[in-house]
Amino acid sequence: MSTKPLGAQLSHMLKNRGVEVIFGIPGVHNQEMYRGIEEAGITHVLARNEQGAGFMADGYARATGKPGVAYVITGPGLCNIMNPIGQAYSDSVPMLVIASCLDESVATRGQLHQMLDQEGAGATVAQWSQTARTADAAYHLVDRAMLEFQTSRPRPKVMNVPIALLEGNAEDAPDHKVQIAFDAPEASQIERFARMLQDARHPVVILGGGAVRSGDLGAQIADAAGAVVFTTYAGRGLCAEDAPLNFGGTLGRGGSADIMAQADVVLVLGSELSECDLWRDGLGHTCPLIRVDLDPEVLIDRHRATDPVLADCSVFSEALLAAMSPSDSDWKPATVASLRAQWRRETDMDRPGILPLVDALRAVLPPETMVFSDMTQFAYVANETFPMDRGGHWHHPSGFGTLGYALPAAIGGKVGVGDQPVVSINGDSGFQYNVQELATAVELGLSLPIIVWDNGKLKEIEDSMTAAQIAPNAVIARNPEFLRLAEAYGAHAVAPRSIAAFQQAVTAALSADGPTLIHITPETAQA
Repeated sequence: MSTKPLGAQLSHMLKNRGVEVIFGIPGVHNQEMYRGIEEAGITHVLARNEQGAGFMADGYARATGKPGVAYVITGPGLCNIMNPIGQAYSDSVPMLVIASCLDESVATRGQLHQMLDQEGAGATVAQWSQTARTADAAYHLVDRAMLEFQTSRPRPKVMNVPIALLEGNAEDAPDHKVQIAFDAPEASQIERFARMLQDARHPVVILGGGAVRSGDLGAQIADAAGAVVFTTYAGRGLCAEDAPLNFGGTLGRGGSADIMAQADVVLVLGSELSECDLWRDGLGHTCPLIRVDLDPEVLIDRHRATDPVLADCSVFSEALLAAMSPSDSDWKPATVASLRAQWRRETDMDRPGILPLVDALRAVLPPETMVFSDMTQFAYVANETFPMDRGGHWHHPSGFGTLGYALPAAIGGKVGVGDQPVVSINGDSGFQYNVQELATAVELGLSLPIIVWDNGKLKEIEDSMTAAQIAPNAVIARNPEFLRLAEAYGAHAVAPRSIAAFQQAVTAALSADGPTLIHITPETAQA
C-alpha cells in the first residue's frame, strides 16, 4: 500500500478500473485531482466549458461503450455540466462526474464557488449525487458507479468530494473485482414467448437503444418469426436496411400506429417507448406486449406490458432465439416497401429541401462512420431516412433534447474511436451554443467534418409557431460569418454550394489534418 493525496489516488483508481480518458477543466478547487492524472497514465482532454466536457464524456461513452468521466470544479463547474448530465440521463449514457465541493457551507457564507446545495443540484439531473466524506466513501462511490453501469440501466452519477479531503493523504483504493452474470428467464417462459411469436400471423419486433449490445440478435428473432421490425432512433442499424420486413427508424410516423393495430403480438427489446420515440400517447396495439428491459420502471409504465421481463436484452435474446424455429407470417414485403416510400415522401414534405443533402451525405460516408447530431432539422430528417447498417453509430440528443450537443460529443467520440470516421451535424443556432469547443478539436488535430446546416433561423420553432397560429417571434438571429469564425480557431472551413461540392468537402474533411467546418444552406441542395 502507498499513501498519496486522495485526488491523485482517485486517478489511479480510475485507471485501475479501465478509465483511459478524462474530460474536464482544472481550477483551484479541483487541482488536486490533476496531481495523479499523468502519473496514472490517463489522457486528459481540456474542454473550454464544463458543458463541453460533459458532452465530450457523453460522446466518448456512446462511441466506445466505456464510461465517460469528467472532472469539474465546485459550484459553477457542476452547474455548467448539469445540462450534459441531464442528456446522459435521458439517453442512458454511463457518465461519472467527479466534482470538488466546499468543506463546510452551513456556517460560512461568501466562499468562492459557493452554492446552496451542490449535492442536491446534481441529484436533479443524475441518477444519484452523493458527497464522499472519507476516502473509503469515495472509493465506494466509484466502484458503485462502475458496477451499476454494467448491471443496470446506465445513467450518469455525480460524486462530490470536499477540497480538504482531496488534499489529504489516503491509502490506495482496494482491489475490487465482481464477477457479473445475468440469468435468462425460466425456460418455460422463453418457450411460451417463442410459441407466441411463431404462432402469430402479424408479429412486430421493436428494437431500442438498450438492444445495441445484443447486435443482430433482435433482427434474427424477427426473421425467425416473420415479424416486421421497427427501431427507435437509438436502435437504428440493429436490423439490416435491406431486410424486406424492416420499417427502420419510422416508429414516430403516425402511420406506424396502423401497423401496430394489426399486430397479434409485439416484442419490445430495450426501449422505454418514450414521447420522443413515438410522438403519440401509445403504440396503437391491442395485442399482447412482451417488454424486455433492465429498468423496472419501464416495465410498469403507461404501455402496461402484458408480459414484462426484467432482463438483459442480450441474455434474453440468445435464449429466445435458441428456442425458436423459423415460421411464416402474413406480412408482405411489398406492403413494407410501399409504406416506407410513402413515409419518406412525408418526411420530405414536412421539412422540404433537406432530404437530397441527407442522401448525398450517406452516399459518401464510410459504413463504419460514427455520427453525432444536434437538435436541427437536418437531423430530424436523417433520423427517419438515413440508412444505417450497424447499431450504435448514430447518436442524437433525444429526450432532454439539448442544443449544442453535436460538436463536443463528436470530439469525445473521435477521441474514443481514433482513426474510425466521425462526423458532427449541427444547426446554425445549436452550433453556437458550444462553438468554443472548436479550439479543443483543433488542439487535438482531429480529422472531423463539422457540418453546419444554416437556414438563417430557428426554422423548427418558426414552423411550430405558425402551426399554432402564433406570429413567429424571436426566431431569426444574426449569424456570424461561420467560415471566418472557424478559421479564427485554426480550423479548416469550406462553403460548398452544390451537392457534388458538399460530397467532395465531406470526403476531404475525413482525412484532413484537423477539423473542417462545412457550411451548407438551403441553396446548396438547389444548385
